[in-house]
Amino acid sequence: MNFALILFLLLVVTFVAWLADRFVFRWRRKRQADAAVAEFDRTAGVGLHRSAGSTAVAAEREALRARRMRQPLWLEYTAGLFPVILVVFVLRSFVAEPFKIPSESMLPTLVVGDLILVNKFVYGLRLPVIHTKVVEVGEPQRGDVMVFRFPQDPSVDYIKRVIGLPGDTVSYQNKRLTINGQQVPLEPAGEFEDARKLSLYPQYSERIGDVTHKVLTDLEKPSDIQPVFRFPNFENCRYSAGGVTCTVPPGHYFMMGDNRENSLDSRFWGFVPEANIVGKAFFIWMNFTDLGRIGRFQ
Repeated sequence: MNFALILFLLLVVTFVAWLADRFVFRWRRKRQADAAVAEFDRTAGVGLHRSAGSTAVAAEREALRARRMRQPLWLEYTAGLFPVILVVFVLRSFVAEPFKIPSESMLPTLVVGDLILVNKFVYGLRLPVIHTKVVEVGEPQRGDVMVFRFPQDPSVDYIKRVIGLPGDTVSYQNKRLTINGQQVPLEPAGEFEDARKLSLYPQYSERIGDVTHKVLTDLEKPSDIQPVFRFPNFENCRYSAGGVTCTVPPGHYFMMGDNRENSLDSRFWGFVPEANIVGKAFFIWMNFTDLGRIGRFQ
């Protein structure tokens, strides 16, 4: 059971409790409060026999009403939480969702421990839990960093960069990337220092679509790309000693990690269906070991 489903079930439970409180329990409490106040007025002699203008009497009277109108604990923790859960549910489902980077597949763009935000509406509004798109807004573009549900296990979220759009021919041969017959240039960009491993890696600048970003790859090492299983539309790919060439089927995307030597991506397990898209990653909102990483990224 994933968090989105748990949040949806909480929303339903608290909404039912909120409705029951608003249209049933609140009126019961009001009747009981009115009866208690009436009894208080009678015993305190308020009305014809005693002025109700006394500050002490009025305060006691209001305190009695407030006690009688107070929600019981089970309603406080159900109906009382409904507005909060509703706001969280709407924001998380349709605006932005937080994720934590668990692996090194997107180095140097994203490092382990980055807490990122994912735009949930830029690729269209989808119904939560069932993930059906109901409003067309936009489509993924080459170079976008995208979160998606892993095709072979939709309960697991992956994050990679969009390399190939539907209909594109993507070739990764001998460490060089080609899209629709055009080789993507690599410009040396120094070395990347991995603080976790105290290691240096060759770093290059790459431009895909309108996005310029950094990648890690060692051009001196041989390619070793083999499919991990026979995935859907496997016939669209041709594997060789130098790498792989794939034609992206309609309604699918070809994804790759920026850490080219250490990313299990479309080169190995195939294409991402449009229905598996979660959203576009765009902002690092926290990294507890390096606050300087907070900000936008490409």
